[in-house]
Amino acid sequence: MLRNLETRRLLYSKSNILVRCLQSSSSSYGFSPSTTTTTLVGESPAIISKVRDVTDAVRHYGQCYWDLSKARLSMLVVATSGAGFVLGSGSSVDFAGLCWTCTGTMMVAASANSLNQVGTQYLSCSFYHVFEKSNDARMNRTKKRPLPSGRLSVPHAAIWACSIGIAGTTLLSFKANFLAAGLAASTLALYAFVYTPLKQIHPVNTWVGAVVGAIPPLLGWAAASGQISLNGMILPAALYFWQIPHFMALAYLCRSDYAAGGFRMISLTDASGRRTALVALRNSLYLLPLGYLAYDWGVTSGWFCLESGVLALSMTAMAFSFYRDRTTKGARRMFHGSLLYLPIFMSGLLVHRLTDNEQAQTETNVNIHSGLLFSETPRQETDNDYLDKKRGKESSTAIHARPPVAYASIAPFPFLPAPVYADSYL
Repeated sequence: MLRNLETRRLLYSKSNILVRCLQSSSSSYGFSPSTTTTTLVGESPAIISKVRDVTDAVRHYGQCYWDLSKARLSMLVVATSGAGFVLGSGSSVDFAGLCWTCTGTMMVAASANSLNQVGTQYLSCSFYHVFEKSNDARMNRTKKRPLPSGRLSVPHAAIWACSIGIAGTTLLSFKANFLAAGLAASTLALYAFVYTPLKQIHPVNTWVGAVVGAIPPLLGWAAASGQISLNGMILPAALYFWQIPHFMALAYLCRSDYAAGGFRMISLTDASGRRTALVALRNSLYLLPLGYLAYDWGVTSGWFCLESGVLALSMTAMAFSFYRDRTTKGARRMFHGSLLYLPIFMSGLLVHRLTDNEQAQTETNVNIHSGLLFSETPRQETDNDYLDKKRGKESSTAIHARPPVAYASIAPFPFLPAPVYADSYL
């Protein structure tokens, strides 16, 4: 007890000494203790108000940029670009390069989606005005976007879109290569300045938009490998053919909105929905051979051929169901089914992809197998043949087996050239 009392007295005396020191220091500088306390109490609400204003502004503009960039759609674009990067990486994946490529792709995609709502006009120099602001304001699906709702000004949105677009393209050129940066710039130009105005001119905008959506995985492949090859076309082809039934179902579901917004979609001139469903069914059929082509070109193992075939058949079945039952229910089923197709297809590609060593082993096995199938009956080796081999000369009667021509030139891909196989015997 005595020790506790002594401790309390000591603390009390030290606190009194500290208070006196503070009072003496404040009085030496011309301030009284009462005015100092009053000043701090009076300024605290002002400081809290300023902090609250800054926090609200950050939250407001952050939400506006998120909505303007269509962040969820941009993240889907990043996912396809990242998948293309992994597929084009060969034996080992450069994770730093993957991160830089995904970052640059995200910035370019956000810029393109922002510029989708902002266009250009010329008045002695370039100024920006809204392309789709008034149209979006008339559509229930888009009237709450930052520009139609007035949450963000047009010049602000234009500066934001151009800044991140230039920054993303520059980042790709320095951290990846100029080929990837060029593909990113072409995507940005096609989406903002070709696809966007075409939406109000002609239904062909859907196919142009599908081309734009097919470029990001090719961008990722180019960033990883530094080139564009036939093997890198599997995922872009899947994205192109997948987008058509996906957007046909969406266009059927949102016919009234598109009509109110003034957008030219194929579903607006198709009252019965037959043509819209037929286009979706035809492009779903084009997805069927992609799994075999990925296996035949050495991109994936044979398991992916089976899985992709089952997946494409499911997509085709939903499209056929939509064709037979052209109702809102059938279109919604088609739309939801298409949302499942793409992530499963990309996951299968990544899981079953073959590295460079595995591809080389596969090509060797194919060459040996094709040599057994297409060569003549083996004859007995003569002494002259043995001498020729020993001297390093090629036998004049040797038979060079060549692999069969790939099925790339067969419909529904008549525009794709047959891949060139290297002759391992030369």
